[in-house]
Parts: sequence; C-alpha cells; structure tokens
Amino acid sequence: MEQTPHRGGIEGTYERRDMSARVVGTFLAGLIGTVVVVFLLMGWLFDYFQSSVARRDVPVSPLAEARQVPPAPALQVNPRQDLKVMRGEEDALLHSFGWIDQKAGTVRIPIDRAMKLLAERGLPVKNQKAGQ
Repeated sequence: MEQTPHRGGIEGTYERRDMSARVVGTFLAGLIGTVVVVFLLMGWLFDYFQSSVARRDVPVSPLAEARQVPPAPALQVNPRQDLKVMRGEEDALLHSFGWIDQKAGTVRIPIDRAMKLLAERGLPVKNQKAGQ
C-alpha cells in the first residue's frame, strides 16, 4: 500500500510546526508546580484558621461540665385511646351538673339545659339609661 503525502510533503510523520513537545512539557510542569503551590498554601491556610479559632475560644464554664439529665418524655403510647378518654371527660362535663365556685354560687349545668334556658330567657342585656 502506498502512503499518501501529507500537507507540506512529509510522508508518514506528524506535523511538527503546530505543537512542540517542549511547549507541552513546559505547560505540564507549570501546571504541576501550580497545583503543588496551591496545596501547600491551602495547608498553611487551614493551620492558620485552626490556630486562630483556638485562640478565640472562650474556656468552657465549669457548670457546662455538669451533665443535666433532661426530664423523661411524656410519650403518648396509645393516642386514640387517650383522645377517646379526653373526649369522654369533656362530654361528662358538658352533660352534668356541678359546682364551679361554691362560695360565689357559680354552677355548671348540662349544655342542653343551658340552651333551653337561653332560648326561654334570652341573652342578658345591659341597662341603658334613657338619655343614651
């Protein structure tokens, strides 16, 4: 098989005018050198920041060392049952008689009875003077 000549008339070789191995080598050496310098600067910077934070730290209070145990959480084991019990207690209050303040004469009456009394007597009205 016959090789066809490349541009410039050189057969079977690469184009030497576009890229030089020396330029590529110099670029790679510069890139590696830059990366090494950046790594060294970053290491120094982290050490500087760590030491500056250590200098700014305020000594820990001796009271902070004493471990305080938080109170035990009041976990709700059975929420549906708890809700049913709470609503039962509320319904018992709504449908029963009882004292709120015996000394003041304040009582609690069932809600149905209170609604009937309110419908019969109406809402209390403030006494208004004739001139107003």
